[in-house]
Amino acid sequence: MKFSNAKHTQGENIFMIFNYLLLILIAFATFYPMFYVLVASFSNNSLLMQHSGLLLAPTGFSLAAYDKVLKNPMVALGYRNTLFVLIAGVLLALLMTSIAAYFLSRKNVFFKKPIMMAITFTMFFSGGMIPAYLNLRDLGLTNNLWGLIIPGMISVYNMIILRTSFQQIPESLTEAAYIDGAGHIQILFRIVIPLSQAILAVMILYYGIGIWNAWFWASVILRKRELFPLQVILREILLQNSALEMIDSNDQEAISETIKYATIIVATVPVLFIYPFLQKYFARGVMLGSIKE
Repeated sequence: MKFSNAKHTQGENIFMIFNYLLLILIAFATFYPMFYVLVASFSNNSLLMQHSGLLLAPTGFSLAAYDKVLKNPMVALGYRNTLFVLIAGVLLALLMTSIAAYFLSRKNVFFKKPIMMAITFTMFFSGGMIPAYLNLRDLGLTNNLWGLIIPGMISVYNMIILRTSFQQIPESLTEAAYIDGAGHIQILFRIVIPLSQAILAVMILYYGIGIWNAWFWASVILRKRELFPLQVILREILLQNSALEMIDSNDQEAISETIKYATIIVATVPVLFIYPFLQKYFARGVMLGSIKE
């Protein structure tokens, strides 16, 4: 984007300076909490508890909290369970969402509008938490990691985004493939999906972040601790003070607080590492979210 060389008026300059200062303050307010958690996780707990005000550097550098977190078997088990749910959930969600989006993106589908209206209805109204739990219980999906995967295999919002993207593919391509004898499955996997890699990256981001951060239904349907995902373990440490279980009684005061911060960092690093590679597709996914017929 090229900017004009014309001089700005004094009012415009003041407005631009105000905007820059406001954006800097917003950026600082957004970034600082995560920075504080990172710095605090490397701090000495006793010195950290005595500190007040802004924290810009570790108060006595220490890796004791990370040592305790990484040696805790529940954290490793939570990572394993979360990775299983993440990989299986994202793959199945992409498959089911792509099939549904392809079906609804085709022309001349019988009862297309009533079907779309019925699907969209579920975005705003549902049976509620108790019927959903009873449904999972009757299907044998409680105390089972598949109970976290199967109910979330299709997001209506994500399906609408993908359907809108599929509708933008020139119909001449699919018609030519159909004339050459290709079926709908071949058209979907050999033409439509390869041409939709950007929007599929958005779907991976949407589904992946949602699965990684999910903890509520896991805490509802899972009773066996060996099945807990990482976020439930993190919740226990933060809210139920189970950080004390990781350490001996003689050094609880020394590092119990920093364990909480270290656990947050351990649970957040994978998302922080992956997000920059998919962030450029994020805005495009939002723009494609409008419903069009």
